[in-house]
Amino acid sequence: MAAASPLLALPVLQADLSRVEDALRASVVADDPFLTEVASHLILAGGKRVRPAFAVTSAATATPEIVAASHEVLLGAVSVELVHLGSLYHDDVMDDATTRRTVPSVNARWGNLKAILAGDYLLAKASEIGASLGTEVAGLLAATIARLCEGQVLELQHAFDLGRTEEAYLSSIDGKTASLLATSCRVGGIVAGLPRDQIEALTTFGRSFGMAFQIVDDLLDVTATDEELGKPAGHDLVEGTYTLPVIRTLEAGGDAAQHLEALLGRLRPIDGSFEPVDDPATLAEARELLRGGPAVQASLDTARRYVEDGQVALAPYAGTEAAGALQAAADHLLASVRAAA
Repeated sequence: MAAASPLLALPVLQADLSRVEDALRASVVADDPFLTEVASHLILAGGKRVRPAFAVTSAATATPEIVAASHEVLLGAVSVELVHLGSLYHDDVMDDATTRRTVPSVNARWGNLKAILAGDYLLAKASEIGASLGTEVAGLLAATIARLCEGQVLELQHAFDLGRTEEAYLSSIDGKTASLLATSCRVGGIVAGLPRDQIEALTTFGRSFGMAFQIVDDLLDVTATDEELGKPAGHDLVEGTYTLPVIRTLEAGGDAAQHLEALLGRLRPIDGSFEPVDDPATLAEARELLRGGPAVQASLDTARRYVEDGQVALAPYAGTEAAGALQAAADHLLASVRAAA
């Protein structure tokens, strides 16, 4: 997924995202300059702003052509991005990450405690903005933050778990990734006052897109090179995060499953905990085994079905320019699926 989504190239949307950028910066200004600096760190580092783009574009399905977003829609877009950013602050602490978006991570620069508190501050600001948009949006953001936590905890519970099931994997990515993309679309629809059936369709589209996006992202960790990813490939295997191609290879049994289990399931003799696959040769062998088996293509087929489900949900509204733009974003993701194969 190297090329930018066509959704992000729309001129009207670019203008709205510029307004979102200004509102994001303003939303985290605190009385304490230091808190403002820490809370602004990743905002100033930039980003694609996919979630605000989905919120603004979903709201624009109210009209035949995309027009400039209202102030309330921009606030909805800001709120979902603040939830995303707050989760990144916490993720980087859990991963002991040193960089994020080419700049030092907050935890690397200021320490874990300040990173956690700044992440909490961003989530609180998102909730404050959500409350200003009504009780439904406020409740939705709170429920989504809970789903993000549930998805992440479920993933942590299955770290280095060779028995992780497909159901557990899908539930985890539904929480940690798809829930916020679904909420982004839903917030846009709610704030724009769209009919309920249209809001539900947009929500289904966002969730389906998020599921497919995470599956493809996980697959690229197995199939892509360091250069293509812009980060070390095989990171999930090193961290013991066993994703769909690993799960399906192990569940299929046979020689490939036994070989993969032997590569991944090394136990420390002292305490019985798992020893990470950190030597390049073992990691390369495990990735090659996965790439050479049927599980990669089967996982890509699953991602494609999620994308298609989202497109079907949105089909009744395809006459609007905004719905067409969302469909184009899904087509772009499908192209990424084909490229990954």
